[in-house]
Amino acid sequence: KMAKAVRSFSDVKDVILSCHKDATPEDKMGFYDKWADNYEQDVAILDYRAPGLAADALAAGFQGDRENAVVLDVACGTGLVASRLQTLGFRRFVGVDGSEAMLRQARDRGLYQELLQCMLGSEELPVPVETYNAVLIVGALSVGQVPLTVIKDLWKATKPGGYVCMTTRGNTSNKGFKDQLECLLKKMETEGLWTAVSVTEVQAWERAVSDEEAGYIPGAVYLYRKTAL
Repeated sequence: KMAKAVRSFSDVKDVILSCHKDATPEDKMGFYDKWADNYEQDVAILDYRAPGLAADALAAGFQGDRENAVVLDVACGTGLVASRLQTLGFRRFVGVDGSEAMLRQARDRGLYQELLQCMLGSEELPVPVETYNAVLIVGALSVGQVPLTVIKDLWKATKPGGYVCMTTRGNTSNKGFKDQLECLLKKMETEGLWTAVSVTEVQAWERAVSDEEAGYIPGAVYLYRKTAL
C-alpha cells in the first residue's frame, strides 16, 4: 500500500466546512464515502474529542454489566466510539451508518457484531425496539447533518432502564440546533420518557474551522436514562 499523504490543518478545515454545508442525504453520503480513507487522520488533526468524551460519559453513568451490555452505535463512522468503549469494558456493538465506505472501515476494526447501512433522518432506523442497553449518536446531531427526528428512534431502540448518549457542537453556527435539541430532551423528560443522568459542557471540543472562530469550539454530551417500565 502506498503511504498516505500527510494532511495539513487547512486540508482538514476544507473538508469539515464542506461537511457542515446543507446537502441532500445522497450527496452527504457520497462525501463521507470519499472521506473514509482520510477520516481518522483528519479527526486526529482536528483534535476531535467527542468519541472519547461520549464514551467516558456513558461509562461514568452506566449501571450494570458492561461485558454483556449491547450497545447501538448510531452514525458509527469508522468505529471510534466503540473502540473507546471497548477500553472501558464494553464488548458488544451494533453499528449503523449511511456510508458504505465508513462501514467497511468499521468492519475492519473487528469490534462490531453487526453493521447496518441506513440514511439517518430519511430512513427509519433498521433496528428492533427496546433492545439495546445503551444507544449513542456522536458527532452527527447538528445543523445540516442528522435531524432531531432521529431522537425518538434512539429512545425507542433503548431497553427500559437503558441509556441514550448524544452529542452536539456548541459553536455559533450550531447554537440554534443545540437549543432545539435541549428543548426536545427536556420535553421528553417532562413527558416521563427518560431522566437526565449527566450533561457535560466542554469548552475544547474540537479545533475551530470557520473563519469567524479561533482556537477550539465548545460542545456538549447528554446522557439520559430511559424510564423503566
